[in-house]
Amino acid sequence: MRTRKYFGTDGIRGKANTAPMTADIALSVGLAAGLEFQRGSKPHRVVIGKDTRLSGYLLEPALTSGFIAVGMDVVLVGPLPTPAVAMLTRSLRADLGVMISASHNPFEDNGIKLFGPDGFKLSDETESRIEARMADGAQSGLAAPAELGRAMRLDDAVGRYIEHVKACFPKGLRLEGIKIVVDCAHGAAYRVAPTILHELGAEVVSLGVDPDGYNINLEYGSTAPEKMCRAVVETGADLGLALDGDADRIVMADETGTLVDGDQLLAVIARSWQNTGRLAGDSVVATVMSNIGLEDFLGNCGIGLIRTQVGDRYVVERMNADGINLGGEQSGHIVLGEYATTGDGLMAALQALAAIVQAGAPASKVLRPFAPAPQILKSVPMGAGRPLEADGVKAAIAESEQRLAGKGRLLIRESGTEPLVRIMAEGNDEGLIGAVVDDLAAVIGEAAAR
Repeated sequence: MRTRKYFGTDGIRGKANTAPMTADIALSVGLAAGLEFQRGSKPHRVVIGKDTRLSGYLLEPALTSGFIAVGMDVVLVGPLPTPAVAMLTRSLRADLGVMISASHNPFEDNGIKLFGPDGFKLSDETESRIEARMADGAQSGLAAPAELGRAMRLDDAVGRYIEHVKACFPKGLRLEGIKIVVDCAHGAAYRVAPTILHELGAEVVSLGVDPDGYNINLEYGSTAPEKMCRAVVETGADLGLALDGDADRIVMADETGTLVDGDQLLAVIARSWQNTGRLAGDSVVATVMSNIGLEDFLGNCGIGLIRTQVGDRYVVERMNADGINLGGEQSGHIVLGEYATTGDGLMAALQALAAIVQAGAPASKVLRPFAPAPQILKSVPMGAGRPLEADGVKAAIAESEQRLAGKGRLLIRESGTEPLVRIMAEGNDEGLIGAVVDDLAAVIGEAAAR
């Protein structure tokens, strides 16, 4: 099988109008993916959604042209969350779904995420086959003039997704009397998130709902939640939510403005679903990044924790393989297998809100069920090389592992979505893990600069 040239841990991603995020590569993706997913003699259909960044106007028509050229009809849904595209792909019985988004990255970046007809992200093997088709060219698969596809807009896509999300909130519960700050990162959920919360009865304070093509994730959203946290305190809200640019991840804040990450939300939802008999397999799937405190908490509840490599699609693959319906990442990708095929920030928030309503207690008493072990994360730019392959870096990593032996754990990896090396250390001695991370970051940074 060929080495993957374009696809990373979450589709294809890069700087807009620079390879691989150019119109010609997007056209090639449309041609290759369209040919890969044409099955049977029925009309072929692909759903394309996007977030609010400017370069969506570049990539959307290029992808559309590629699909039409191989005889696929294109359904355009405009700015909507990534999980909405996955849901619509299944509900419309489409052959393929495409989300144009770089998630939490700045507006200069963009990406292409692909979903199969079942609404799940593609496997490594399928992505490799698409890359092989891109490399081999798709001219032989072009449709005859009379067999070209068509493009149409789905006018009620927003309403369909809103009703889909609301359906996951327990029947009989309402959010009346609860004041919620929601930060949409000027991204894909800027219309749907405030509407969903309002229609369920909440008083809503909206932030990050004025996209201009340039401001997605800029000082707003799940990777910059400070404004949301401040707004909770300043407005006297009961809690706050912050989504990322494509709304597949979420972080929350309690009434004091204290941040709550994905690990805590997994714990809240797992315990709630266990109490109502909805937790399949008595286990939760998380990644190697999740805090040991989550594992200890779940263990005390009689719930197992299964870890995977980083990437929500790897979480989903393990959930499907083991018959588990709850999984996620510390970053706030929460996958509710009972309702969705990929991370859905709004659905995860509603599960946490349901737990708060049912407990009749403040968010601070519900949303932080365990004390996390000290964990320090740092990202180092990779530069043009592969610093983790340098002998000096390998020696420094081995030495760091010896320093932490029996006292903590160390995880170092290349990001699958950005040119960064991620360093994580965890343990009870915060001074020790901080020193280990700082020392490693210096060595890796020096190697990357060469």
